[in-house]
Amino acid sequence: MLELAILGLLQEASMHGYELRKELTAKLGAIRAAFSYGSLYPTLRRLQAAGWIAEAAETPATAEEVPALTSRRGRVVYTITAEGKERFAQLIAQTGPETYGDSGFGVHFAFFSRTDQATRLRILEGRRRTIEERREGLRDMLGRAAERLDAYTLELQRHGLEACEREVRWLEELIANERSGRAPTVPQEGTAGGRREDNSPPPPGESRKERP
Repeated sequence: MLELAILGLLQEASMHGYELRKELTAKLGAIRAAFSYGSLYPTLRRLQAAGWIAEAAETPATAEEVPALTSRRGRVVYTITAEGKERFAQLIAQTGPETYGDSGFGVHFAFFSRTDQATRLRILEGRRRTIEERREGLRDMLGRAAERLDAYTLELQRHGLEACEREVRWLEELIANERSGRAPTVPQEGTAGGRREDNSPPPPGESRKERP
């Protein structure tokens, strides 16, 4: 999935490794984009060896762009090739179990604007089935083992069940939008105290606490 994310970002603009890491965080969220340099740079080298990306140039690195305890050497800028664009098109069109899991779904969803409607719908329906199965498993476990769980473990399982129920509702709304040809709605600013009323679901595979 890191391969898909890198190729997708490089289609938007050429970047060096540190920029890619920042954009991954912005695009996918801090948890899902917590890729270490140990995984990012080997993937970049692999993509380069495959001919899907190329080195564009080296530019001087500033103090703000260099992580702590690393040298301020020139930055290698990566750009996507024509073959890389073809590879991205292949990856973005894929559906299957790997696109329904937490990380796979999150990366594909981040690039839904460049995915055709039929593929988006298949991925959303597959994700809904996955979360419904997870929800039913939690319900079954709570029904059979609730009395044997301590209070904190029980609360954790209930929290997971609530997160699944929220995500199923969110997915059902997205699926209905796709079938009707509508894009997801963007929450509007609330009138109470000038704050946004945020009833949005958590990111795929995550949960959220009640917000003030």
